[in-house]
Amino acid sequence: MDERADRGEILDEEKDLSLNAVRAFVQVARDNSVTRASKTLGITQSSVSRHLAVLEEYFGAKLLERHGRQSQLTDFGRLFADAVAEPLDTIFFTAKQMRRGDGKDANRLVVRTSLSTFAYTLLIPNLNDFSKEMSGVTVDVISTLSAPASTDSFDVLLTRDLTLTEPGDRWDFYDEQLVCVGAPDCVAGRGLEALRTTPVIAVTSRPDILPTWLRGMDLKTSDIISGARYDHHYLALPAVTTGQTLLVTPNIIVADLIRQGLLEVLPGSRAPSGMQYRGYAVDRSGNPDLARAFCRWLIRLCRKKTEEENTGK
Repeated sequence: MDERADRGEILDEEKDLSLNAVRAFVQVARDNSVTRASKTLGITQSSVSRHLAVLEEYFGAKLLERHGRQSQLTDFGRLFADAVAEPLDTIFFTAKQMRRGDGKDANRLVVRTSLSTFAYTLLIPNLNDFSKEMSGVTVDVISTLSAPASTDSFDVLLTRDLTLTEPGDRWDFYDEQLVCVGAPDCVAGRGLEALRTTPVIAVTSRPDILPTWLRGMDLKTSDIISGARYDHHYLALPAVTTGQTLLVTPNIIVADLIRQGLLEVLPGSRAPSGMQYRGYAVDRSGNPDLARAFCRWLIRLCRKKTEEENTGK
């Protein structure tokens, strides 16, 4: 069968929109190369090209501009890829999960993290939603500050400051924002002048937070009153919710306490820390699709929480 006949057969079989063609295009968009996309998908370059031709004929618009082995998305192509990439991954992942299989731990994920407070305050309380979305998947959470080794057994790494040296997909899920918080009767509508009379708790496991925040606020150490020191945020949080003290902390880990009325943000105290929370779905994972689905879900969760922070809901 010649190429035109083959292409005609694809068009005949797919009266509306070819899911395989969309999948091929999304892979080309990710790899910026028809050659690399064909290797990833395990099909020939000519098959990928035919799928692209089917899509471009369907839309009546160019999706790619080809320059040798490199492919660059057109504006139209970028818009389409951004819109369909994540839903397409969800379709294939869900279908794969529902397929009968004999994998011993096909419905289990091991998440390793150096962000213990983030895990305690935000990740773990919401894991049930991910489990329901993924048909009852079990998520094991391991907290450690040590750098991962290639012999360690995990599927996803969540970190702010560790480096993953082995191959893995990176997902940036939160740009850390710092705020100064206190109990409502302590803050009581006061502004930054509260720093002159109210002690600020220090968390020794994050010695970078207070100096970074002070720089962001254009303040000096002498402008605040130093309070008690705690090893970790999970020790400092009950102290600040019940005492007459302030705490500078990542906004995302106190967002629920703020919504519950247990803490209040000191007006005008928000500043970026420059730190980025990252997730890595490691290539050697026994459940790579599940690992990537978890990272996508985590991005959605953090995006939702950030929107709630911004709207005050």
